[in-house]
Amino acid sequence: MKKLIVFDLDGTLLNTIADLAASTNQALQACGFPTHPTEAYNYFVGNGINKLFERALPEEARTHENVMRVRERFIPYYNMHNADLSAPYPGIVELLTSLQAAGVKLAVASNKYQVATEKLIAHYFPAIRFVMVLGQREGVPAKPDAGIVDDCMKAAGVSAAETLYVGDSDVDMQTALNAGVDAVGVTWGFRPVAELQAYNPRFIARRAGDILDFLKE
Repeated sequence: MKKLIVFDLDGTLLNTIADLAASTNQALQACGFPTHPTEAYNYFVGNGINKLFERALPEEARTHENVMRVRERFIPYYNMHNADLSAPYPGIVELLTSLQAAGVKLAVASNKYQVATEKLIAHYFPAIRFVMVLGQREGVPAKPDAGIVDDCMKAAGVSAAETLYVGDSDVDMQTALNAGVDAVGVTWGFRPVAELQAYNPRFIARRAGDILDFLKE
């Protein structure tokens, strides 16, 4: 069994899309830009909030200034409302509990900004001990840069061969490749399974319990 499992957050541990959509839409509207249906955000998220805002803005309005305007409106609202509609995916709490009981070290590596990442993990998984919870931080490259996974491995004192990375998007699969660790792609998140399969992950999980079965092989 692997000694460390690093999880993506949005679309992997938590279904956060409704809160992300509502918070971005209120920021867009406040800045005079059109809004989008919730399902559109499945393809806007994944590369950090600045890229989210860039994708959500009209093509002709995708300037740094406008991204910063939307960000200024988004962050205080999302900090207050990021747990209104979000929830763990079915079986996730049980999966984390079982892994922790088996002595597997757990970590989170997200492109969500650090404050929100820490808040959501503390809120939804209070009984789980993570060796590291990392989000996007100023001056630190976002995924698919391997640095965030490297930091988790260093904190856990394990090698790449002893690490598994679990995520729901092409960004996650690229992150695992860049870090030299095995990847599990999960189908319950924001992106289609074909996007995951294009990167030949070690395993595709269609429900949380599949990850436990894979680790027993």
